[in-house]
Amino acid sequence: MAYTVTPSPVGPVGSQYCVCKVELSICGQNLLDRDVTSKSDPFCVLFMEVNGKWVELDRTETAVNNLNPAFAKKFIIDYHFEEVQKLKFALFDQDKSSMQLYEHDFLGEFSCTLGMIVSSKKITRTLLLGNGKPAGKGMITIAAQELSDNRVITLSMAGRKLDKKDLFGKSDPFLEFYKPGDDGKWMLVHRTEVIKYTLDPVWKPFTVPLVSLCDGDVEKQIKVVCYDYDSDGGHDFIGEFQTSVARMCEAQDALPLELECINPKKQKKKKNYKNSGIIIVKSCKITRDFSFLDYILGGCQLMFTVGIDFTASNGNPRDPSSLHYINPMGTNEYLSAIWAVGQIIQDYDTDKMFPALGFGAQLPPDWKVSHEFAINFNPTNPFCSGVEGIVQAYSACLPHIRFYGPTNFSPIINHVARFAAQATQQQAATQYFILLIITDGVISDMDETRHAVVQASKLPMSIIIVGVGNADFAAMEFLDGDSRVLRSYTGEEAVRDIVQFVPFRDFRNAPKETLAKAVLAELPQQVVQYFKQQNLPPINSEPA
Repeated sequence: MAYTVTPSPVGPVGSQYCVCKVELSICGQNLLDRDVTSKSDPFCVLFMEVNGKWVELDRTETAVNNLNPAFAKKFIIDYHFEEVQKLKFALFDQDKSSMQLYEHDFLGEFSCTLGMIVSSKKITRTLLLGNGKPAGKGMITIAAQELSDNRVITLSMAGRKLDKKDLFGKSDPFLEFYKPGDDGKWMLVHRTEVIKYTLDPVWKPFTVPLVSLCDGDVEKQIKVVCYDYDSDGGHDFIGEFQTSVARMCEAQDALPLELECINPKKQKKKKNYKNSGIIIVKSCKITRDFSFLDYILGGCQLMFTVGIDFTASNGNPRDPSSLHYINPMGTNEYLSAIWAVGQIIQDYDTDKMFPALGFGAQLPPDWKVSHEFAINFNPTNPFCSGVEGIVQAYSACLPHIRFYGPTNFSPIINHVARFAAQATQQQAATQYFILLIITDGVISDMDETRHAVVQASKLPMSIIIVGVGNADFAAMEFLDGDSRVLRSYTGEEAVRDIVQFVPFRDFRNAPKETLAKAVLAELPQQVVQYFKQQNLPPINSEPA
């Protein structure tokens, strides 16, 4: 997508990893009529490509006499951002009770990736016959929804006048929260910290997934037990009570909810027993902890830019030993890296127009060195159409430039950061920028690059560096802050780790999918982490 900045509303956000389940709903429109006396009886079959072969995953029910079916049966698929998941939806007219598909009349099919569906949330496409021609006026609509309850509950608890359990002092109280298990027994969900020497404890607020606390059912009874801590593990029981999340949510900051803590044994023995103290729900709030898929389904676009190293250390592109030499198969390590990353990211960008920039080369006509030039030689419009467009522009520019140096990263990082900075004016999660830098070696402007990365860590932006060739990549490992926090030369720390470095040589003999997985593994977390820090919700998020 070309860079656009659209201001738009704010709410709470959270973090989650990306692998989750997606539910696909299928409808057909104007399907071919294959039955003579009545209308077709369609059903839909879902296939996924596995090792180059189409494997059937599932099929819907049959809609009798219906050319515009809305199938009740949903398809549920594990979603992996860092993989290209190719799907095929084939519709058939049921003629017999056979499970063999060749026994039924074919009504048309549609193929795409799961990434295309989730990035659009809902797509309607023409059904095609085996010869690639339209199946009459037949259409298919596929809608995606994430299958997860992303609500979290934050509780702030206190106690008052709890029973004294220690001989020489006050109690050391803590709380345990239980929900009913499938076996009918109580299952421990959460334990608070211990507050020492007090009968009026105030515990730290804590947050747990709503599914963990009550299986997502706010009316479900939960049990809260209060103990006096003992270092030998023989904690003394103070009291307990049962309540529900719905009840606890009645607590307001100005009006806390008070619940009596009861010791059943004492209650039986003593006639005038009132309680063993009061547990106070100071506040109870339910919010949504958004996942990467929530942002994508909400309409967030991933803005992809490529930066290519054209320094002299790569070697003359006409020489077969050069890293830029395009072999008889039409590829090299630069092209392999562009394909591996680009083919996945392009599904998450509606117009698929990607800026492709070069650095470290002398450009015609005056042969001045440039560290951020459009490889299509159009500075006002550096956009290439899809990954194919980047590949074509790359191949076309090689004969027209002179490889030179030095290897400066900071100009290209700052170039993308300028656009990412404009996107910070957004009030919802609309855009996130990804810069892929492909390089053969040692960075010349390390101080400036460190500073540029630290500044970019405050922006909706991630940097992927793929090192090609056999150079020493120690500096790249340093930028990838997995083991330590990256600092600028001014001493300022990166607010989050946004660099992922991968040496191409580790993947030379591996299937091309493995490079994409390694390079993109951290990206979903980085996207969620940024929007969470900024308290930005997905564009179309529902209240909790």
